Amino acid sequence: MSMGAQTLISLEEYLTTSYSPDREYRDGVVMERNVGDNAHSLLQGNLVIYIGVRRKQWGVQVFPEFRIRVREHWYPIPDVCVYALPAPKERVPSRPPLLWIEILTPDDRMTDVWRKADELLANGVAYVWIIDPETLESELRTPAGIQPVPDKTLRLEGSPIVIPLREVMEE
Repeated sequence: MSMGAQTLISLEEYLTTSYSPDREYRDGVVMERNVGDNAHSLLQGNLVIYIGVRRKQWGVQVFPEFRIRVREHWYPIPDVCVYALPAPKERVPSRPPLLWIEILTPDDRMTDVWRKADELLANGVAYVWIIDPETLESELRTPAGIQPVPDKTLRLEGSPIVIPLREVMEE
């Protein structure tokens, strides 16, 4: 999509406008997000519950669809994100989360998802977990590269966080 055909809006206007569904802001352009279907929504809700129940044990806070200032003029919205405690108190935090979770939708283009993940990592996000809600296949992207997620179970190295997707969907 060429930026020339779009109307640029100020960051202040973006931050004071409500969008339904919520939209991301990137360099003066309000970006539509692909809205998930049944499988996407179910996985998103189940992940929030699963992580939320373990938040004290893991020392984290989980947020669904939480607008984050990743860099100047870029405010993307993860499907789910996980912050190490203390959790941010700001309306729009600028501290990157520990874990950014992107749940794929049928309309997502993988090249766009990978490009976004790479940019998130370059701007301080430690882990980007990309999940296919239909198959529960996933990959973990880190600054060191792409890590496989064996047995549909995420294990964050050096942390107590273990998220078995099959169990998440059965609870």
